[in-house]
Amino acid sequence: MGVGLGLAIGVGLYTFWYGKGASYLSNDPASCANCHIMNDQYNGWLKSSHKAVATCNDCHTPPGMIGKYSTKAWNGFWHSYYFTLGGFHEPIQITERNRLIAEQSCRTCHEPMVHSITVSESIEQSEEVSCIRCHRNVGHMH
Repeated sequence: MGVGLGLAIGVGLYTFWYGKGASYLSNDPASCANCHIMNDQYNGWLKSSHKAVATCNDCHTPPGMIGKYSTKAWNGFWHSYYFTLGGFHEPIQITERNRLIAEQSCRTCHEPMVHSITVSESIEQSEEVSCIRCHRNVGHMH
């Protein structure tokens, strides 16, 4: 039992070190490009207008420590899972959960500008106004 536990801890620590796990606790956008699949997104962000005002975490994690780190842990687990076992979609695609987080980030930062759009009665209930759908290139220059 002790050997198995020691082995599991050792493998876990090695994986954390090898995968640069500590870098994901930071707010540094370069840590998002630790994995090659994010290079296009990182390079696009470097060229975008948002580079001067927002990091990856500002747009892709909810506000507050619990929301931020639980989202990072959730995404990190699934990224690791699919990279390890295969089945990761290339190019990477945003999940519905993460799309909603990014959408809310847009609306929060740009609230004075978008308030009148989001409360407009001319939009049918079935058609959601989406910042990301119309402004897809803003954060990542696709």
